Amino acid sequence: MSPTRDADLLVVGAGPAGVAAAVMAASLRMTCVVVEAEEVGAKLRAIGALENVPGGWATGAALAKALVGDLARHQESGRVSVMSGRVVRVAGHDDRAEAALEDGRVLAASAAVVATGVTALEPEDAPWVEAREVRWLPPLWRAAAGDLEGRRVVVLGGDRPLGTWLRAHPQAKVHFDVLFPEADRYKTAEVADDARLGLDLVERVTVAPVPEGFRVTAWRRGGGARTLVADAVLSNMGSKPAVVPGLVVGADGYCPPDAQHPRVLVAGDLKGARMQRIAVAMGDGARAALEPYYRAQAVLG
Repeated sequence: MSPTRDADLLVVGAGPAGVAAAVMAASLRMTCVVVEAEEVGAKLRAIGALENVPGGWATGAALAKALVGDLARHQESGRVSVMSGRVVRVAGHDDRAEAALEDGRVLAASAAVVATGVTALEPEDAPWVEAREVRWLPPLWRAAAGDLEGRRVVVLGGDRPLGTWLRAHPQAKVHFDVLFPEADRYKTAEVADDARLGLDLVERVTVAPVPEGFRVTAWRRGGGARTLVADAVLSNMGSKPAVVPGLVVGADGYCPPDAQHPRVLVAGDLKGARMQRIAVAMGDGARAALEPYYRAQAVLG
């Protein structure tokens, strides 16, 4: 006998994709349990500037506040509940999906949407960066424009927050020396014409603290090295998926949707690196909630 179901849909993660899935489910009169390990929109809250998200949101914190309101509205209807907890495993079965929590609870529903997103890469995660004496590098997307003006700034990596930051601060009087690997080359195309950047394709970089700030040495393909002394070094090296055990993981570390159990759907940034945008994650979360709804309608029909 299968366990009692806690809802029609389980949603793991309350970021843009997870909240969109819950809102869509509620609009379809599905009951939904959202499980979040930290707080709604936790990762959004640290984003200092938004530029390409519809709705006029200027900061991640403002968007996170709106997501909290979205869930609260649907909680009042009784169709959505939000649970604090860390999911340690998901599983799909013939008749249900399950999510096991760290505290031993097991939730069951007709389907589960996993939208745990990504976490920022640290220097030790990037094989092209060596920074043994540096414990932590602040991420570019948290930086305030006023704190960087007039300073010699090195940015490690050409990930997309670079373009978002520059477009969000069009008047900022900054200059960034951006050192990036071959894997980031396609991402730099959208910022290549910004005069505030010096773009440098590299094979390897070392970062070491010195009295003046940081000494950064970059090795280019084919030999030759360039050394900079910077006031600040910011991380923009990309992200890694926050994978929940039980998901099928591809060679790139992400979770291909077609490889998962039919009752376990992945949504948003967890699916792959190339489509990582907040607006895309929202649409994808809503799409994921529609799949089990239409599956149930087909069975009923």
